Amino acid sequence: MNHSDFIQSLQQEQVPKGLSVYLQSLWLDKKGKWDQAHGLIDTLGGEDAAWLHAYLHRKEGDQSNASYWYSRAAKSKPNISLEDEWEQLLVYFLERGGA
Repeated sequence: MNHSDFIQSLQQEQVPKGLSVYLQSLWLDKKGKWDQAHGLIDTLGGEDAAWLHAYLHRKEGDQSNASYWYSRAAKSKPNISLEDEWEQLLVYFLERGGA
């Protein structure tokens, strides 16, 4: 799946089949399903999951929890919009072969 395909898939009602857990989480988040998006990555380990986890808590407004997860991801809390960070995450996970 490429960037354009992913964006178009947001018109669907169901998460497209074959997406990585990270892309599923981003898809659900964009559809306004924060709890489901968070639930997919809440127990995953590694820096990739920590970065997505940090973004979700930043979006939620829990800045201290977001800061904790950014540190687990070895990243600084970004000074960009949530939309820009979502886009960065999407590009990153698509490049990693997430679909």
